[in-house]
Amino acid sequence: MKVKKAVELDKAAVILKLLGDKTRLTMLKILACEDCCVCEFVEIFHASQPSISQHLRKLKDAGLVRESRKGQWMFYSLNKEYEYKDYVLEVLDALPDQRYRLTELEEQGKRISCC
Repeated sequence: MKVKKAVELDKAAVILKLLGDKTRLTMLKILACEDCCVCEFVEIFHASQPSISQHLRKLKDAGLVRESRKGQWMFYSLNKEYEYKDYVLEVLDALPDQRYRLTELEEQGKRISCC
């Protein structure tokens, strides 16, 4: 039997506030499956690069995601070592799969178009 780590109320409030934004929630659901480049999120959400970067910065500052540079491009992934990863994954597991968004990008020839 797996013992779940308790989440402090203040920390849960911060996490849930971050997840309360539909764009950030969708980003995390996608990142739970695959790493993504900022440019892919720009295409998925039909949003500006600064807007997407701001969402990702909030997630990164909270420790939920990691970034890595490949050439001039920034790629993001779910932080597998985040202290409350299991709590976040439990929320994400209850959501519909979002991989279709990546499939649509691929079919349009826009998947990882920056690399």
